[in-house]
Formats: sequence, structure tokens, C-alpha cells
Amino acid sequence: MPGAIVVAFIMEATTTAPSTGKVRRDVFGGKRGQGKVWPHRVRRADATKITVSPTTDRLTANAGLVAFDRAMRSLDVPGELRRLFGSMKRGHMVVYGMESQIRLLLDAHVAGESRIFGVEALAADPLFVRLAGGTVPSLDTLYRDLNRFDDDTIAKLEAYVARQGFDVEQLRKHREHHLDIDTSVLSLTGEHENAGVGYNPRHHGRPSHHPVLARSAELDACVGAVLRPGDTGFGEDDAETVARLVRRMRGYLTAKQNLYVRMDAAADCAAVLQAITAEKAMFVVKARLTSDLKRAVAETTTWRTTERDGSGAPIAQVADIDFKREEWRKRALGVRVVAIRTTDPRAGKQVCLWSHDEYAVKVYLTSSTEPAEDVASRYEGRAGIEPLIAEWKSGWGIGDMPCWGFAANHAALLIKLLAHNLMRRFARIAAPRLARAHWRIDWLRRALINVPGRLVQAARRWTLYVPEASQLVCRRE
Repeated sequence: MPGAIVVAFIMEATTTAPSTGKVRRDVFGGKRGQGKVWPHRVRRADATKITVSPTTDRLTANAGLVAFDRAMRSLDVPGELRRLFGSMKRGHMVVYGMESQIRLLLDAHVAGESRIFGVEALAADPLFVRLAGGTVPSLDTLYRDLNRFDDDTIAKLEAYVARQGFDVEQLRKHREHHLDIDTSVLSLTGEHENAGVGYNPRHHGRPSHHPVLARSAELDACVGAVLRPGDTGFGEDDAETVARLVRRMRGYLTAKQNLYVRMDAAADCAAVLQAITAEKAMFVVKARLTSDLKRAVAETTTWRTTERDGSGAPIAQVADIDFKREEWRKRALGVRVVAIRTTDPRAGKQVCLWSHDEYAVKVYLTSSTEPAEDVASRYEGRAGIEPLIAEWKSGWGIGDMPCWGFAANHAALLIKLLAHNLMRRFARIAAPRLARAHWRIDWLRRALINVPGRLVQAARRWTLYVPEASQLVCRRE
């Protein structure tokens, strides 16, 4: 459109590892220190001699929200939210439509606010207010709207979160896909519905919620989330939830693409394994080391060496274990038991079964026919879900429950996970090199969202001025 402002992203960063300072310095417009060119010692400026004065300019700290909003429009996010949730608030007296409220919360979460009351601070940002429609609703309105969610609308929202996580173009690039399913503990303070005291390794005895979270390893996106009371464990009752998550992901893949489901020892349950198999997926899960399984591993003599040290002594061995649980036999489950033992002390938590050897062992259950060493390697890739859940907690605040009502808190959790998925898609569109470098949300916000700018209206047109060194370079068409 003539005269419109186009936000273009200029990627001058090199493709070196993201852990190096060079990448971040280049992306943020920084420069290397001048070293010894100065003829004297550097002295900090005296801040008391800098005058602070108010300005009438419309200044913003989140200039990247413009590009984010444009990317969302290109993905038809506003239209889909309107079709899915527009009926939750009807009537000619409605000022803040439900789709507008969800988009406002998405903008707030993308900008770094994890709590509802953070919207009050963003209400001082002229760009945030402009994108919200010129006015920001009260906190009471936002809380009431979250409490409008019920089981049906939560199911729609959870499915939409997954749909935004399944970037079809990216899915087609991989022949194999991995669905990682895990549970987490969200410790709570205050009064919350369905807050229960259960497994909580960090805050013993504190009430919590215990969600089930699903991740696509290849896309590093959330593809499912179910909020549960804190005193809920994981077992046979969750087989249908696992089947639904697997069925959903299987529906996005072609018949030629293999799907592997990876879970920890909580999935060593016949009902869960049968549910995965029934959805035409393979499983690789950690085994519960019961006494009969330990005995079978200890008595195994068919170990095959896969790694040796410098002197030729074996340091890693694998074997297929001749073992069947009774519940597997009853359900006619084809479960393969694979064990790997190693002398490497860096291999994480292991169990020692041999008093005369230094070997420690890990045991896996799988329906795959690949070599035993590949099974162990495939399971180790599941470790990526742990830092992702940590990012959801620290970067998106999924543990910050805003309401007493369980359904409202479930909706708030899903909106934050939706913001994560949309932010990842935005990064792939706007800054593919940063997306490939797997930057976490704090750095992505600094580069793409939390950019200072000045909003100016002239001749009935709005212009957003940003620093020349930022990733947002404005030009006129």
C-alpha cells in the first residue's frame, strides 16, 4: 500500500554459534570495544549532570509489536480467533470482543508481561494502546473474560495452540518426528480451585497444579497442554490424553513420516503404551526398574560393545533383554526391552547392578526395531523438553495463575503457550537466522519486540521511528 510503513528485518549476523558474543553484538547493533586507542583512563559520566525532562512525543518500548501484529495478520490469527471465540461475547453493547481480548493478552505476553495486572503498565505505552484499538480494558474486564471459558472453549483453545505449533511447511522437512510428553509442577501461592498437594520435589507440601505438556522436538513448539489438579499422578487414567495427543500429531504427518513418542518412566504403563501403538506411532520410554527387570538385566550375557577407551577396554555396551511384564502379555503388547551400560560417570543418573564391574545401566522400552544403541540415542533427544518447560515457566510465566477458577487458569496457561508458538513462527518469518540459532525468548524479545521507538501521526498517517541499528528498519514504499 503506497505510503505504508514496511518493517523489514535486516540480518547481518553471522551464523556462528549463538553462545558467542559476536552474534548478539552484531544483531543488536553493538560493536567491539576500542581497546587501547584511548589515551587516558575511561571515566564514567556523572549522571547527576544529565537533566531528565518529560516529552510530548509518543515513545514506545515495544516497537516490534507492529511487525508481530503484521505477521499475525498474514497467518490469519485475528480471523481464526474471531471464528473460534467471537460467540463468547455477543450483543450490540459489547465493547471488547473476545478475540480482541485474546490478542491484547498475546501482545502483553509477547512484550514480556506474564501477569494480567502487567497490562496496567503497558497501558502507558502508546503503541500498545494504539494496537489495542485506542483503549485498554480494565483489569476487572480481563479477569471476567477469562472466567467465561468453559470445557468446550478450552478444548477449542488447546486445539488452536497445537495448530499454531504445527507449522506444516516445517513439518514436511523432516522424515522423522518426535513427540515428547512430560508433566510439570506449577507451585501456587494463594487460593486456587483444584490446587492440590502432591508430588513437588522443590516446594514440599505446597499446593500446585500438575499439567501434561507436549512438545514437537523438530519444531520446538507446544502441541498440547492439559492442566490438572496438583494431587494428580500420571498413569492408566491418562492413556486417553496421550492417545489424543498422538492422534493429533499423526494427523499432520504423511504416511511416510515416522512418529516416535518419548516419555519418562511414568509411561511404563500397559494402557499408555497400547494407546500409542493404536495410533500408529512408535514409543521410546524409560523403564521402571522393578526387581524382576533388574534381575533380567543383571543375568543378561549378550552384551555388545559399542564404544571403547584408548586402551581398547569397553566403556559402553548394549543388549536386548529377554523380559516381558505380565500386563504386556495380557494386552498382547510387543514391547522390546533395551539396556545400555557404561562406565562413563558423566552419563547421568544410572543404576549399578554388578558388584564386580563398574558398569551402570539404563533401560528403555520401545516398539522400534532399530539397533539398540540408536534407541538409547533417540531417547536422549527427549532432554530438550526440560529447558523448554523451564522457558515456559521463566520466560512466559505459565505458573502465574491469575484467577481462582480452574477453567480461567487453564485458559490463561493456554494463551501463554499460544504466545510462545506464535512468537516462534514470527521469528521464522521475520528473523530466520535467529530462529535457526534457537535463541530463547529473552533474547528474541530484545532483538524483535522490546525495541524503543517513537510513534508519530502526520497527514492522517502513522509512522513508527526506531533506532537505525535495531532489527526494525523502516522505509517507505
